[in-house]
Amino acid sequence: MNTYNEQTDILIVGGGTAGTVAAIQAGRAGVATTLVEMGSQLGGTTTSGGVNFPGYFHAWGKLQVAGIGWELVKETRELSHEPLPPVENAEPRRPGNYIPVHAGIYAALAEEKAVQAGVSIHYHEIVTGIERVGERWLVHCVGKNTQRNIQAQEVIDCTGDADVVGMLGLAREKAEKCQPGTLEFILGGYDPNRFDPDQVQAAYEKALQDGRLRPGDCAGMDSKSFMHFLHAHGRNQQHILGADSSTSASQSAANIAGRQSLLRLLRFIQTLPGGERVTIERMSALTAIRETYRIVGESRATCEAYLAGYQYPDAIGYSAFFVDLHTEEGGKKEFLQPGTLPTIPFGALIPKGSRHILVAGRTLSSDRLANAGMRLQPFCMAMGQAAGAAAVLAIQHGIASRDVDIRELKQLLRKHGAIVPGA
Repeated sequence: MNTYNEQTDILIVGGGTAGTVAAIQAGRAGVATTLVEMGSQLGGTTTSGGVNFPGYFHAWGKLQVAGIGWELVKETRELSHEPLPPVENAEPRRPGNYIPVHAGIYAALAEEKAVQAGVSIHYHEIVTGIERVGERWLVHCVGKNTQRNIQAQEVIDCTGDADVVGMLGLAREKAEKCQPGTLEFILGGYDPNRFDPDQVQAAYEKALQDGRLRPGDCAGMDSKSFMHFLHAHGRNQQHILGADSSTSASQSAANIAGRQSLLRLLRFIQTLPGGERVTIERMSALTAIRETYRIVGESRATCEAYLAGYQYPDAIGYSAFFVDLHTEEGGKKEFLQPGTLPTIPFGALIPKGSRHILVAGRTLSSDRLANAGMRLQPFCMAMGQAAGAAAVLAIQHGIASRDVDIRELKQLLRKHGAIVPGA
């Protein structure tokens, strides 16, 4: 076992959607930054999770989320020789559009920008413990034949499950039954227009009855119609019931369940006239998870405030997605009224009663329905940039990140291209 002892100013745990942006922000602001990521690349849900269509950056015809996350998305599209899609969604209830990105290019570009910003990246490592030693955190990490002890002044928990917050015994909450997960995949080798819809639907219902297909295998916008699944080529049309990423055992179970579901679907479609040559064109490395823990923070974002577009005094960014809660029965959607633009409070990134630690991403302090809108990638990117900037100011002023001046935080975010509510 190789043991390494390291000192840094800011330690970011988790290099997913929020953590990647937090690290780049902190590094660009000139503060020593270390990033620990249990996987093999940056980007999290956008890359390894296969949800490579983040949205919405625009709302009601205007760019509302910019900064480092938007920079990554734009440059990924440029390197892919793809123009940006239309700003507005064809469906009036949806204020913006998804922006598909090449997951591999996004991961490589994010890594390049982090390295250029001076971020020290440690892949294939997880945090196993954290303690306060004097004025600094001492964080213990482990990887293959590697033990690492990192001293840091500020920690940002971007694990997606509030793992570090939990290790510290700070309050978290979790729904009794979390939203289903989804293994992202694309099926090819068939033309959906050549299927007989009535024949397909009858075969689908029979397969559900005899167990060849199971509840959740087809769970998209209209889980009662398998033709919708075929027209979408399977993309984002599956639910893994009970999916949970809060432990390695539960994530393993979700991954196995996702791939077994895909095999059931593949074998079923091959029995349909016109589907004999169906293939898997793309399959993600892991089942993407929508929900586990949320912290109990110094403030709490609520669905009522979300739908009303409440402007929090300490808002560090906008959200723009509709409330999108997935359930075993299908889901619950509540759409924003035209022109409504919810905000994200900085206090929701601060674990209640804590000092020198922030969270960013879907684990922000919120009720379930507000979280179902705020958990989308652009808003997690905005949270990551805000957390990274707040940690920088804490280092520069010798204070805790929770105590930074909100006006100064907004100024630093704007300097780095972010769009921030208020003056």
